[in-house]
Amino acid sequence: MNIKRYAGIFSAALVVGLAQSPIAQAGGPYNITLAGGSVGGAWSAIGTAIGETIKTQYPGSAFTYEPGRETSNLVLTSEGKVQLGIAHAQMALIAQKGLEPFKKPLTDIRAIALIDPEAAVQILATQSSGITDLAQIKAKKMSVRVSLNQRGTLMSITGEAVLAAYGITVKDIESWGGRVTYGSYNQGLELMKNGQADVIINMLAFPARHILNAARDTKFTMIGLSAEAIKKLNEELGTESISIPANTYDFQPNQVNTIRGKVILVASTAMSNQEAGDIVGAMLKNFDFLQNAHATLKRLSKDALPQTSPIALHPGAMSAYKAAGVLK
Repeated sequence: MNIKRYAGIFSAALVVGLAQSPIAQAGGPYNITLAGGSVGGAWSAIGTAIGETIKTQYPGSAFTYEPGRETSNLVLTSEGKVQLGIAHAQMALIAQKGLEPFKKPLTDIRAIALIDPEAAVQILATQSSGITDLAQIKAKKMSVRVSLNQRGTLMSITGEAVLAAYGITVKDIESWGGRVTYGSYNQGLELMKNGQADVIINMLAFPARHILNAARDTKFTMIGLSAEAIKKLNEELGTESISIPANTYDFQPNQVNTIRGKVILVASTAMSNQEAGDIVGAMLKNFDFLQNAHATLKRLSKDALPQTSPIALHPGAMSAYKAAGVLK
């Protein structure tokens, strides 16, 4: 789908919610490109909605949504080729440290806002596989078929780290006659449905629409993480502990303990304090619109927006949050 056409459709559908927003007198207009996820996904809808708040608050501003992946989003933002990017805070931390898959430290990455607080690791196994604990895989050297997200995403890095927390490597799985495949979550769920994958690991909010839809055709077991694995992963990845309540899904009668990441909006320290603050101001002043733009944003409060740890806020964003009274 043509990106500009998509953005136009989105804008026309939701602009009514912004029509009565107050117009800022200072700052702008701005020319902003935001690098997010694939067209039609959550990051695409969220990024486009953020663009609408900027254009409404600062008439004459130009906004372009650019589909991408979080690794490249961070690099492009650091290089100044885009003004804003969407990524997991934990991937941004990896970027700041210059660890794989980054070639050098991106020390100039800063946060503008939290946009998803509950990107939880959710591990599903087909009931037919008989897997109820990841420890089984190593103990029995199972020829398991594992589906992970696309390479270069925090989701795939975390998936490999989850296996490693149980002493399992990709090479181990291959030596036992199994395999690990990388692709989109929808592709992985399709493999599960067709009996071509036994386990899938991803990070997303719960209850996830993808899982609810897939469970109509595939019988799943949700697998939790051990306390030892959670501690190790949190220390390694900068994630946080979280529990998925019992009965979040029909096939999940018990509470499941796991970890979560955060999805944030990022900019470079090269962005002026004025521009960063004005972007925050546009989001705050049109917050009702943002909450109605996507279910992920609906879970947020204004007070949650500056909670971007482990990535520090851009100084301009921090000043804007303090001025609005949402950060002390």
